[in-house]
Amino acid sequence: MRSRGQVQVAFHALAGAILLSLYAMPAFSQDSGDKPQQLQSIEVTGSRIKQTEIETQSPVLVIDRKQIERTGLLTVGDILQQLTAGGKALNAKFNSSGNFGFPSDGGGIGAGSAQVDLRNLGSKRVLVLVDGIRWVNESSASGVSGSADLNTIPVSIIERIEVLEDGASAIYGSDAIAGVINIITRKTFDGAEVSGYFGRYSGFGGDTKEGSLTIGGSSERFSAIVNASYFKQDGISAGKWWQSAMPQPYAGLAAGSSGIPQGRFTFCDPARPITSYGGCDAAQENWYDITLNGGTTAPVWDPTDPSAGTYHNFSGADRFNFAPFNLLLTPNERKAIFASATYSVSDTMRLHVRALYNNRTSANQAAPEPIFVGPYAGTGGIADTIYISAQNPYNPFGIDLDPASNLGWITKRPIEVGPRIFNQAVDTWYFNAGLDGTWDFGRGLNWDANIVHSENKADQTFYNGFNLSHLSLGLGDPAICAAVPNCVPIDLFGGQARPMTPEMINWIRSTQVDRSQQKLDLASFNVSGDLFNIIDSRAVAFAAGVEYRRYFGSFDPDPLRQSGESQDSQAKAVAASYHVNEVYGELNVPVFDSLDLSGAVRYSDYSTFGGETTGKVGFRWQPTADWLFRGSYSTGFRAPSIGELYGLTQFGATLTDPCGTTGSPGPAGPEYVAGCQAQGVPASFEQANTQITTITGGNPNLKPETSRSYQVGTVYSPSWAEGLAGTERLDFGVTYYHHKLSDAVGARDIQALLDDCVRSGGVDPVLCAPFTRQAGGNLNPPENKLTNLGTIKTDGVDVKINWSSDEFSFGRLRVALQGTWVHKYEEVDAWGSVSTRAVGVEVSDSSIPKWQINTQLGWAMNDWSVNWNVRYIHKVYEDCGAAAVTGPNIPGCANASMSHELGDTYYHDLQVGWTNAIGVANLSLTAGINNLFNKQAPVCYTCSLNGYDAGTYDLPGRFTYVQASYKF
Repeated sequence: MRSRGQVQVAFHALAGAILLSLYAMPAFSQDSGDKPQQLQSIEVTGSRIKQTEIETQSPVLVIDRKQIERTGLLTVGDILQQLTAGGKALNAKFNSSGNFGFPSDGGGIGAGSAQVDLRNLGSKRVLVLVDGIRWVNESSASGVSGSADLNTIPVSIIERIEVLEDGASAIYGSDAIAGVINIITRKTFDGAEVSGYFGRYSGFGGDTKEGSLTIGGSSERFSAIVNASYFKQDGISAGKWWQSAMPQPYAGLAAGSSGIPQGRFTFCDPARPITSYGGCDAAQENWYDITLNGGTTAPVWDPTDPSAGTYHNFSGADRFNFAPFNLLLTPNERKAIFASATYSVSDTMRLHVRALYNNRTSANQAAPEPIFVGPYAGTGGIADTIYISAQNPYNPFGIDLDPASNLGWITKRPIEVGPRIFNQAVDTWYFNAGLDGTWDFGRGLNWDANIVHSENKADQTFYNGFNLSHLSLGLGDPAICAAVPNCVPIDLFGGQARPMTPEMINWIRSTQVDRSQQKLDLASFNVSGDLFNIIDSRAVAFAAGVEYRRYFGSFDPDPLRQSGESQDSQAKAVAASYHVNEVYGELNVPVFDSLDLSGAVRYSDYSTFGGETTGKVGFRWQPTADWLFRGSYSTGFRAPSIGELYGLTQFGATLTDPCGTTGSPGPAGPEYVAGCQAQGVPASFEQANTQITTITGGNPNLKPETSRSYQVGTVYSPSWAEGLAGTERLDFGVTYYHHKLSDAVGARDIQALLDDCVRSGGVDPVLCAPFTRQAGGNLNPPENKLTNLGTIKTDGVDVKINWSSDEFSFGRLRVALQGTWVHKYEEVDAWGSVSTRAVGVEVSDSSIPKWQINTQLGWAMNDWSVNWNVRYIHKVYEDCGAAAVTGPNIPGCANASMSHELGDTYYHDLQVGWTNAIGVANLSLTAGINNLFNKQAPVCYTCSLNGYDAGTYDLPGRFTYVQASYKF
């Protein structure tokens, strides 16, 4: 037993480690945290050469099963999105259907999926492997994605996750620009294990249930494991969160929609008394912009004095808060079965087979579909051209409303129809068969051959959308409507007091089904081993291989989307394939006893654009047993995905018009006045709607992205610390990283481009090419297709600390830390426009905090363990812009020129574990609370939907869970 003094010293050492690290982290061990030791040769992510060193020339984070269990998380996406090196990626907190439309990358909106981002470079620049082999990209039922859906991989089949925090195109090929995620599955298991899990958010619900059964066995030549799992997560309505459920949008009135239940009517009556403007003037300054008074039972219209009727001028106070209809957490149900088997054909060759089937059903929900008809709708399609007849029995204005002359728009949100529902059904199949073994040519060579077929297929059914052709008939001449079966005149004019009848709803309502599919077929052969010795027993090692891949992707939108008759958005069908042949070689050369140099080169031949060569060099120098220095330099590339090459969609971009934001009529800011005048925008202009439909889509002439990356770092494992103050192990790791992407594929930052256009005078042929305006000043849909737009640069520092104690009388202690400091992030397009995305800035529902730091404090004794995780996110700022329009809820945004601080945020997660519980051998019980202190996400006034950044922050509420597992 240790003395009281030893105990105090141990606690002082623990406190010192905490102070030194500043903050603390989840229990993710890194290879840099382990003291160098001799092990059998293994393949570590980042190199194809089997080696004995745990410390490689590139930093690799390893998360094993125990560490996964300590998080209390049940999805791979949730686990990886807590990495400090990560960035915004889709997850269940993104209610991503509805007005998000179809993003410009052609990949769709990924509804119901979970993705991973490293270094804030986007999920499509992270390569996802399973057992060292590429995983199929997702089908979102809204495009052909270039990213993998981590919800297709059950946590219960995972042995460990290896995260390579370095570029690796020379090792693995395309997509590995920002790093690699390699998920290693369980290969051997004897017996059976059953587990169950239940958790929920306090005050919100979101019940989460999981159960799995694992059965395995082995003999001298054969081993097999089978896992069946079930996961179900209930959705949470945004209406349960006070911030979303307020009568007016918490982020200010400008965050609301002009599609309101009472209707908004912007038009000109040619018979209106002549004013100084004169009739239906081209500048549209003599037009009505009105809405019904609240509680009106029947519209009363007096063109000589509108205020004498039942109308008033539309203002920001009339905007509709759509947030309560959304979801904070999307429902998700998954069923999966996984099997893995190996058979030793001989002493030197083994057959392996792995297969998986995963079914996911999920859903998104949005506020009832708003109806926008007239040129102000700005869709570039049918809605902009709909004509409303004076003969329509519900038209109170008694005149024809013609989009070519006197109609701005009519908007109406018929809440009687019910919310928009988007149901997804996604199936994933994976099959891998292969051989692996050794050849003895004096020096043993390891080899493996694999064939893989994988497929991801998705259907999305959209309920409560509208058919624009039917809507046009119902608003037009009643005589023409009467000649069409089931057609009835449509009432957009009665407000909530006169809702649409069931007959009207049934005539315009439509159910739409979109489908997409991706397939990946792969064949590979790899060999590695030692060539010859040059320093004592240390040999020159190599790896080489060939690989063939064939990709197929398709997106089949509903016929209404393809024809432009869907009110939701328009999209075109895509079906394409391409193939690639690759060959690579890798070499590791010991120069001295303490210094290794390595090099790798890969040649890839694509059927779409031709050949590409990438390379990588690195060093590993260990001058003493305590110190290790390492670094690497690599070139990389990413081939454009099928969606990026061939997709064609519309996207509802949220734009702030510098000539007059929503809810804030002009004049424009002084730097924009000249540009607004040059574009013919009236001085009193007010933007009609923040969501400006943008024509986006693929470009078959895209070139691959290329990158240059380097990292250099050190690992210090002081031997003098062992035994000091009860220390068993103390490790420090620091790594500097730098990535530069050229020819980055993407659409231009449409907000930055619009600002630059107007600021430059409004007529620049390059900056202003996408922008045209209607007579009243509103923007027409800009075209913003994909291009190799410019460069992206980012750099920063990773810091990792691990400390563990000897065995005390009161148990063992440990501290682990991972921190990432982002120095710079900059996107510059080919025309010199700098993206608004930057370090410390909240923009477009995402942010790049300067610091993210995670910690775990752990205690274990006999069958008990306690883990305390602390996650820290540094403050960021958002430009107030249009959010400053209204007031009492936004004290940090008193005017549009201000910045609002989203303050420092800490999350605390506590877990208690008990093995051999209640005296039953192999029974484990776990209970935990994530977000123990109920930290609320900072309010984000410029974020869409629920007023917070779902990619950076946790849901509101504590998440309490219990878990049990029993092995027999």
